[in-house]
Amino acid sequence: MAVMNYAAHAAIATEHLGQNDVLAVRNAFLKYDIEEQATLLVRMPISEAIAVLHECPLRHVQTLLDLLDERNEDVRMRHLANGLGLICSEAEPAGHYLKNSVFSHVRERIGWIVGLALLGIVSGLIISHYEDTLSQLVLLAIYMPVIAAAGGNTGSQAATLVVRALAMEEIRCRDWLAVLWKEFRVAIVIAVVLAMVIVGRVMLFSDGSVLPVGMSLHDIALAIGMAISLQVVLSTTVGGVLPMIARACNLDPAVLVSPVLASVVDISGMIIYFTTVNWFLGLA
Repeated sequence: MAVMNYAAHAAIATEHLGQNDVLAVRNAFLKYDIEEQATLLVRMPISEAIAVLHECPLRHVQTLLDLLDERNEDVRMRHLANGLGLICSEAEPAGHYLKNSVFSHVRERIGWIVGLALLGIVSGLIISHYEDTLSQLVLLAIYMPVIAAAGGNTGSQAATLVVRALAMEEIRCRDWLAVLWKEFRVAIVIAVVLAMVIVGRVMLFSDGSVLPVGMSLHDIALAIGMAISLQVVLSTTVGGVLPMIARACNLDPAVLVSPVLASVVDISGMIIYFTTVNWFLGLA
């Protein structure tokens, strides 16, 4: 017990110590068994406990947080997890996924789902606005799902990677510009490759389509490729920055990012698709 008291006293002093001293306290902390470590975390000030846990392996930290939850120290567990970036906002329910009630999950998600479902009506209005374009060139309707899927997939990939980086504290909200620049460059490469694939797909498998007089399949393929490139670039950059916006607004990225990104991709995809095709092909 005296050794535990020494560790707790050392941890309290970490606020005034350097990184080497924090690592020394971490090493002393890890010498105790898991039950004693959990007891220490309850007694230590929040800031000092976070400093020690920040230097521990993530798997070990999660085990300690689970143990605190089992001891009904859910308030302390929540504060530690929030300080470590493992809980992104106060809106995120405490406790394990399976232990939380169905109602708590519904209450957390339903507002965003209903609101964004109503927002999805905008996509239908955009499509109806461009009925003349579709009537002139039915081939465009075939590739509408491709545009939406490409934007959703690339945006979700970027968002997932950024959410993980935020949880691991590899990046912070103030790094949004660096994340934006990195995801933009990644998006450019992906967009070029995907555009080449789509252009080849149109040229090889749509040569039997009926086309308006004076319009070539090559021009249509380039227009669709350009549209999907713009959509991929936009979706990837938005997907990379959206989790950071959610964190800065004290919202839970795990709950917010996917549905919001899906709605943004659907609406922006239709606008980009029809605007690009109309401009490139000179349609009404």
